[in-house]
Amino acid sequence: MNKIHPLATVHPNAKLGDNIEIGPYAFVDEFVEIGDGCKILPHATVFNYVRMGKNCSVFPGAVIGAIPQDLKYEGEVTYVEIGDNVNIRECATINRGTKASGKGVTRIGSNTLLMSYTHVAHDCTVGEHCILVSYVGIAGETDVDDWAILGGGTMAHQFSKIGKHAMVGGGSKINKDIPPFVLCGRDPISYVGINIVGLRRRGFTSDQIRNIKDMYDIIYSSGNNVSDACAKVEAGFPQSEERDTILEFIRNSKRGIVRGNSSAKGEIE
Repeated sequence: MNKIHPLATVHPNAKLGDNIEIGPYAFVDEFVEIGDGCKILPHATVFNYVRMGKNCSVFPGAVIGAIPQDLKYEGEVTYVEIGDNVNIRECATINRGTKASGKGVTRIGSNTLLMSYTHVAHDCTVGEHCILVSYVGIAGETDVDDWAILGGGTMAHQFSKIGKHAMVGGGSKINKDIPPFVLCGRDPISYVGINIVGLRRRGFTSDQIRNIKDMYDIIYSSGNNVSDACAKVEAGFPQSEERDTILEFIRNSKRGIVRGNSSAKGEIE
């Protein structure tokens, strides 16, 4: 049974699952699908062409599905797709995609947290188990892979890519791609080590973590260019999911990866 406050505005054609709560002055548009157990809190807005999974929460002031802030947008039907167990906190905004990009959809993966005042622009993809801390803004067509964390106030240039299990320090300006498993910060942004604490929390073994560190030592500290460093990693380490993830990400990077930092240590304690 759904609980819809009498002061909420919900279009009769919206598709609502079971056990949904919609608070006063919330707005849910016509072409919206909301899964079981979701909560649309007071003054939250869900515009057209949003598909939301189960057990999501949309907090006051958040706006999902507004048209893109992109001059290439010409009124075409595009989408926002949100997974299960996603928390969208106060005044966060998620814009629809654009056809000009070829995607036409902005995606948020399951079990992700978008804190207050975050902005996810058109055609972005945010993976599962990600955290975007308050005031993060990711520009159009940015990809944030699973388990990545972006610290508060971080800004990502359009077309940027942030790899799996990466962590970016607060207030960073992302203008190059962030490889998987790493810590990045400082100004200008640079590699400062691997995300040891995060990897341990997620069940990576000491051997896996040490191999990741050793691979990045070659990439950032051997004096080789990126292509030669990747070739050395491929030749010098046995096949593993971690090795393949790193190499695939770097070799597919169109913007190039963040620079190294001479003081980066990344020791394993």
